[in-house]
Amino acid sequence: ARRTEPVVAEARQALVLHLAGGGEPVWVAVSGETAEELAPRLADLVMTGGIETVTAADGHRAVVNFHHVAFAMIVPPPPLASTYGNLSR
Repeated sequence: ARRTEPVVAEARQALVLHLAGGGEPVWVAVSGETAEELAPRLADLVMTGGIETVTAADGHRAVVNFHHVAFAMIVPPPPLASTYGNLSR
């Protein structure tokens, strides 16, 4: 017998990091829970240059050194955006 797990739909969010050195922004897919936990602290992390471990939507962990980030925000990703930690990959 094939075992099936229930699939829970979750609001997809992305942490968008604009690096101080320029270039294209880095998009990291995160769960709604991670987004809610991280959003209120983003300004402090960017201003103080903190280092934070962020859990991507696929469960992988990434370490972000906010000292190198000029701008950060959490937004719903565009439909065809290429994001790290995306569950569909």
